[in-house]
Amino acid sequence: MTGKEIDSVTGVETTGHVWDGDLKELNKPLPRWWLYVLYATIVWAIGYWIVYPAWPTLNDTYTKGVFDYSQRAEVGKEIAAAKEAQAKYFAEIAATPIGDIEKNQELLPFVMAGGAAVFGDKCGPCHGKGGGGAVGYPNLNDDDWLWGGTPEAIQHTIEVGIRSGHGEARDMAMPRFGLDGMLKRDEITDAAQFVLSLSGHGTDTAAAGRGAKIFTDNCAACHGDAGKGNQELGAPNLTDGIWLYGGKLADVEKTIETGRGGVMPYWSGRLDPVTLKMLAAYVHSLGGGK
Repeated sequence: MTGKEIDSVTGVETTGHVWDGDLKELNKPLPRWWLYVLYATIVWAIGYWIVYPAWPTLNDTYTKGVFDYSQRAEVGKEIAAAKEAQAKYFAEIAATPIGDIEKNQELLPFVMAGGAAVFGDKCGPCHGKGGGGAVGYPNLNDDDWLWGGTPEAIQHTIEVGIRSGHGEARDMAMPRFGLDGMLKRDEITDAAQFVLSLSGHGTDTAAAGRGAKIFTDNCAACHGDAGKGNQELGAPNLTDGIWLYGGKLADVEKTIETGRGGVMPYWSGRLDPVTLKMLAAYVHSLGGGK
């Protein structure tokens, strides 16, 4: 078919193309305004390629554009400006003893904001977003501290870690009374019954009575005769009902048997001194600091 005709349904001229015998193509071009917009975007794209970085090249770089613009450079400038604005705060934090930071109401909001950000990134995965802890990871909101809850003690723990491999790490470890054959199975059970009795938990009275001597002979040197603990050794208080690995009989038996021995990484050398101080101040503020 070579001639054109007017479609009887739409009143639009056809192009002369027919498919399947009766399917005709209408000659209805795109609106001019639409075409002008398309042409404008093409021109804009070409101009953008010319003035801004755009195309990768074969030598592992890209076309710089006549403006020589770099988003990376802009971000670098913004970071530098932010650091310059924060410099006076960092200098003041560095010069302020950690115990005095909470007294400085002008500095404290900056310290808390910075400490919270670092905590969420470095500490939250283990201790929880709000510091509530989990089994094997201490709750930082209560007032029970293995190595001390003062700002200075918290800062030192963060710096050196616990059994972390650092030369000054908090490194006392509870003996593995079961794994190393120091106590028999029934002696471990009796000792666990006595330990539970120290915090007022219901126990087997007879077993707890037998466990008292086992505790005195094997545990009191670190935990104290009354089980109050010793922060210089990282020995927990057994009388307060706060349990790092669980307070059920089976949990306490497991602790006596294996010694547990959790590990906390050290952050000195990984975080700068000012950041460490902000982090320690923030942890102290969570509610359990002393």
